Amino acid sequence: MTPELKGFLLVSVLKLLVIFTITMVAVAYMTLMERKVSAWMQNRIGPNRMGYAGLLQPVADGIKNLIKEETFPATSNGALFFIAPCMAFVPALIISSVIPWAAPLPLSFDITLPILGQISHSGTTPIAITDLPVGFLYVLAITSLGVYGIALAGWSSNSKYSLIGGLRAAAQMVSYEVAMGLSVVPVLLLVGNVSFSALVEGQHRTWYIVPLSLGFILFFVSGFAETNRAPFDLPEAESELVAGYHTEYSAFKFSMFFIAEYANVLTSCAMTAALFLGGWDIPFTSWDETPGVLQTLATGIAMALKTSALIFVVMWVRWTLPRFRYDQLMALGWKFMLPVALGYIVVVTGTVYVLQYVVGMSTRGVLLGLGAVSAVLVFLLLVVVDRGILLKGSGPRRTDRPLIAGRLRPASARVDG
Repeated sequence: MTPELKGFLLVSVLKLLVIFTITMVAVAYMTLMERKVSAWMQNRIGPNRMGYAGLLQPVADGIKNLIKEETFPATSNGALFFIAPCMAFVPALIISSVIPWAAPLPLSFDITLPILGQISHSGTTPIAITDLPVGFLYVLAITSLGVYGIALAGWSSNSKYSLIGGLRAAAQMVSYEVAMGLSVVPVLLLVGNVSFSALVEGQHRTWYIVPLSLGFILFFVSGFAETNRAPFDLPEAESELVAGYHTEYSAFKFSMFFIAEYANVLTSCAMTAALFLGGWDIPFTSWDETPGVLQTLATGIAMALKTSALIFVVMWVRWTLPRFRYDQLMALGWKFMLPVALGYIVVVTGTVYVLQYVVGMSTRGVLLGLGAVSAVLVFLLLVVVDRGILLKGSGPRRTDRPLIAGRLRPASARVDG
């Protein structure tokens, strides 16, 4: 084994340990953040007993889940019942391995250890466990595997409530994966690459939330449904499903589903930041584009702030909006978001062709033109076309008709007075 290969393996192991450790700690403290945000919005205190201002509450919750009694339904499929939480948790964790969390770090060393021998490494090191050239395609592939864990959890429990919850969750996640994938196609068209590092580098001058604002909305909303967050938390709707696909689970296996949910929220918000908010890019400066230790630290903080802001929005929505009915959820995905995403791809490609090859605009002019077109589309969809149908929810409609003796009276049969 060459010294360079040893250095590559050593750096990869160190990145794996650091990034996965930070991710798991962040997921743990997202539970505290959720409880603090909900307490703030409901004018109450929230956890404040364990440690200073409740900072040790996630540790206490973890210990409690580890020592709680495990229950196994007598008629469940034992092997699949045990594997299902792992199948939901592992894909949620390994998605973070391809996201660039900071600017590349210049790292060079040449050392000799007693057992390993000479180890050398030279060059810039991406702050991602692996910088795959097919990074976003990898994310789509791994995300689809999480559906199996949820579906198997419902089926292996041998409970009708769990089975219904698992089926509804699987149908929901599969439905919104389509809209999520299509909403990113305009970004990939502008960059011409599916690597996350290339996607971030392409936004050093203009973040793609400006020219592709509608794509940002579609992707972010699809992320709510993919992570089973309100108002798309139908798989865990206690009023109809007791607790959903994890009804029969307890102790640590029960908590693994929620760890997977928060890990999915973290990676979904990090991907949104990388695709539309410039990733680790610091706005209004090009200083961060020069490799350096300070640049890596500063861009890591910038990426953390962007991801935290999006996580706050996710929690804000969770404690603001009621959940949809299931038919509303599926109709939104298939009848609204899917056609809009397909139409948006056509509009973006047509606009880029006209502005770049017919008008002859520069790259920056094309992006600004796309921004104007996207702003008009957002206004048309959310204000003109919607007209309170989706955004207003289940409020009264102009076509509603009054009840007479328990039956709907036709509009033509109404009599004034």
